[in-house]
Amino acid sequence: MSSSIWVGGGLREADAATVSVMDHGLTVGDGVFETLKAVHGTAFAVDRHLRRLARSARGLGLPEPDLEEVREACAAVLEANPMPLGRLRVTYTGGTSPLGSERGDTGPTLVVALGTAAARPDTTAVVTVPWTRNEKGALAGLKTTSYGENVVALAQAHRHGASEALFANTRGRLCEGTGSNVFVVIGGKLLTPPLASGCLAGITRELVAEWSGAEEADLPLDAIREAEEVFLTSTLRDVQGVHSVDGRAVAGVPAPGPATAKAMRIFAERAAADVNP
Repeated sequence: MSSSIWVGGGLREADAATVSVMDHGLTVGDGVFETLKAVHGTAFAVDRHLRRLARSARGLGLPEPDLEEVREACAAVLEANPMPLGRLRVTYTGGTSPLGSERGDTGPTLVVALGTAAARPDTTAVVTVPWTRNEKGALAGLKTTSYGENVVALAQAHRHGASEALFANTRGRLCEGTGSNVFVVIGGKLLTPPLASGCLAGITRELVAEWSGAEEADLPLDAIREAEEVFLTSTLRDVQGVHSVDGRAVAGVPAPGPATAKAMRIFAERAAADVNP
């Protein structure tokens, strides 16, 4: 974990970097966040992440974040905490508030911290879970700190030897993982659930779709069991093949299959050529 953290408008040593126990992000999960991959002190796709932070804040009814302060905070934290591969976390909450759902008037809290990260393996196992994403809910499509559902689902995945859990939405359609988007290859076509499914507009999802020509498709959850290939995308996974779903091997070629390998290669090449695409 980073030794210097941005909070209260400046860098603080970790043991002095504190927020109020009455912060609305802590008491009721009233906050939004972004996770950025940082390689040797350079964060990837900063502009896209900050635009999404602002969209999430607006969707939650938070004051518009000062994106120049966020940029300054990210740069300061990265400079103060050198590491080869890191998880840069930007958290923006409703600030100190009364107990309950009503916000106070002290203004928002901004915290930026950096933790170490490890390179992901080329393939992984996933499980499906019985709980659903509510595509009509107030938080649908927002990257909020209300992550209790994801904690429960990811713990179930780990109990079954998997690194990710996949959700359907309330209509039984394929949606997303706890912290990832999902792509499938069916009939030779690269497909991913539409944003209307309730999934997050992932930055890596967006780039992979742009760079690899994936199409959005409304898919049943069973599509991942019948697909020729399955892969996940996220900030720290980049593109990661899936070799088994619910303990059964993906039906097509061994992972990573040709479409997955191509998406991996294109993403790695394009990301290396432009750190802020």
